[in-house]
Amino acid sequence: MHFDLTEEQAMLKKLMREFADEEVAPGAIERDRLGTFPKEVMKKLGDLGILGLPFPEEYGGAGADTISFAIATEELSRVCASTGITYSAHVSLGGAPLHLFGTPDQKERYLTAVCSGESLGAFGLTEPGAGSDAGGTETKAIDEGDHWVITGNKCFITNASYANFVPVTAVTGKKEGKKEITAIIVPTHSQGFRITEPYEKMGLHASNTTELYLEEVKVPKENVLGRRGEGFKQFLVTLDGGRIGIGAMAIGIAQGAYDKALSYAKKRTQFGQSISSFQVNQFKLADMAMKIEFARLMVYKAAWLKDQGKRFSKEAAMAKLYASEISMEVCREAIQLHGGNGYMREYEVERFMRDAKLLEIGEGTSEVQRLVISREIGC
Repeated sequence: MHFDLTEEQAMLKKLMREFADEEVAPGAIERDRLGTFPKEVMKKLGDLGILGLPFPEEYGGAGADTISFAIATEELSRVCASTGITYSAHVSLGGAPLHLFGTPDQKERYLTAVCSGESLGAFGLTEPGAGSDAGGTETKAIDEGDHWVITGNKCFITNASYANFVPVTAVTGKKEGKKEITAIIVPTHSQGFRITEPYEKMGLHASNTTELYLEEVKVPKENVLGRRGEGFKQFLVTLDGGRIGIGAMAIGIAQGAYDKALSYAKKRTQFGQSISSFQVNQFKLADMAMKIEFARLMVYKAAWLKDQGKRFSKEAAMAKLYASEISMEVCREAIQLHGGNGYMREYEVERFMRDAKLLEIGEGTSEVQRLVISREIGC
């Protein structure tokens, strides 16, 4: 067992850190204030080949591993969580289902577009009445011979305004008295498909989060992702991988808040000395650094298990749960260390805390993660 990054992972970390500091960080405050989507940043990531990072080279990807994806997500989130979640959702929710379950033709047509950045990745799962209970899906797809007719409503969908197509889950019938849920790839330009204006959110202001309305949208039968009736199983697998992305985001946000707190504590003087010389603040910073490192190891372990083809549901849930909760804790402490300045937008740590809160909710709330873990340990 060793904990060194591979040469390729170390090179990627250096590349992404420089890109984040030089290309992403300078506009982060303004994007948050105006709610401006990081379109140019995403284009540059596409030019660098990062948008298809963990996908096969034959479809325009870079053939990298899940740890590399976590590193890229962390570095982006360290300076701008809106960019981090845009990237993470693009890969783990948009590209991953196509890669895992798509036919060769679907991969050639859709995954290639995701890898190049021609279309950002999105996934239509959540509904107003089906959040934690994703099995409560009400969107329906009616079999009309050579096509489906889909009607329903999806909410809290990331990146949809910049996607050319979105896989959505829909009820396609009943099997043994239970809903048969199927994932179907729906082009966003289809007649009857409508994407609302982005939500006004507590944080992550520059990310694109919308509702989808489908009113008798006709989609060819060939657009079924994988096989009919496997949508429920597919999105459970997709969410497992997505939790690694959320965990990496949480580490990035926590690291960014910690970096600012440490720098501020060294510069800020009270009673004739820097506040970093006070033991109470030293202990705060030590705890922050320790918890960030624990969370990073948990995320990397889940990513490694995934790359090895081993079961990783429990570890992904643990990593997502722990990382998201310590991210909020670190951000609160960063604000506290800044004192009154921490409450002011120009010091940025309040933005980190606003952005971090979603991570305790999205891709399964903290309560759902505990439920997943309890089931995995045999409760």
